[in-house]
Amino acid sequence: MTTNSLTESKMTQVLDWAFEKAVNGLPGTETAAELAESYLSKNSSVEKAIDSLIRWQNAKGATSGFLTGLGGLITLPVAIPTNVASVMYVQIRMIATIAHIRGYDLKDDQVKTFVFVCLTGQAATDILKQAGIKLGTALAKEAIKKIPGEVIKAINKAVGIRLVTKFGQKGIVNLGKAVPLVGGVIGGAVDGISTNAIGKTSKKVFA
Repeated sequence: MTTNSLTESKMTQVLDWAFEKAVNGLPGTETAAELAESYLSKNSSVEKAIDSLIRWQNAKGATSGFLTGLGGLITLPVAIPTNVASVMYVQIRMIATIAHIRGYDLKDDQVKTFVFVCLTGQAATDILKQAGIKLGTALAKEAIKKIPGEVIKAINKAVGIRLVTKFGQKGIVNLGKAVPLVGGVIGGAVDGISTNAIGKTSKKVFA
């Protein structure tokens, strides 16, 4: 298990990897922008598109068949369990899709950092507060671009530490059990990483 133990630097590499794949696509999967356009075309408003996306991710976005299928496509930059990386990819793609629907530019490093912040779910508010950023006020698109590099670095570090704790050894064991090789949906156990909480946080962050 030692090669699979998560460190902050491994977490950073996997976050960057998952974000790049969410934005540019894995073979046979839609990019965040394509997913956004698809939901916008099927729903009568931005809010409905986002809610529909979150519901879909909760219901069937993380079926083990989907994740084990992804496993075959995944060439990870570091030694961490494929199922952990798969779940992170699915959730980062959901957050990036929400950001795109709301008109944020996924090419901006600052926007990328805020996508990562959303992965921490309810902890996002505290992480941003420590960096001197209040949710819902200072996060207009133009304001995000003006956040200094030092602040972005501090936020990234806080996110890395938080996610290492969240996906720590206990989390990896739970995830391993929750992704059977045949059939079944990733159940409530994995939603220790709770997709629903992450979806709600993303709606607040990318308002």
